[in-house]
Amino acid sequence: MNKKIFIVMSFLAIFGIAGLFAETETTEANDAPAVERVDNSQAFKYIAAGLAVGLACIAGGMAVGKIGAAAMGAMSENAELSGKALPFVGLAEGICLWGFLVALLIIVL
Repeated sequence: MNKKIFIVMSFLAIFGIAGLFAETETTEANDAPAVERVDNSQAFKYIAAGLAVGLACIAGGMAVGKIGAAAMGAMSENAELSGKALPFVGLAEGICLWGFLVALLIIVL
């Protein structure tokens, strides 16, 4: 596995776990009313949706970059391969669409 990807995924995992265990501080004085705890479930939905879209688009961009470079190299040698290489680029872009759909389902449901 690439070191950069491993480092980014490690930081995302650490921040995600830290977010799960984060608590709001409540300071109660004698004359101040008690502070209600904030429900973080909505915040976690938006964080999860953002991660779904972000990671899917990063992966889709990496896939399109590699497939597009290979397709251009193949088309430079044989122009008839353009029709065969184009669907593979579309399949790689579909990864981003699936990430968006997952995020939409997380937010709606």
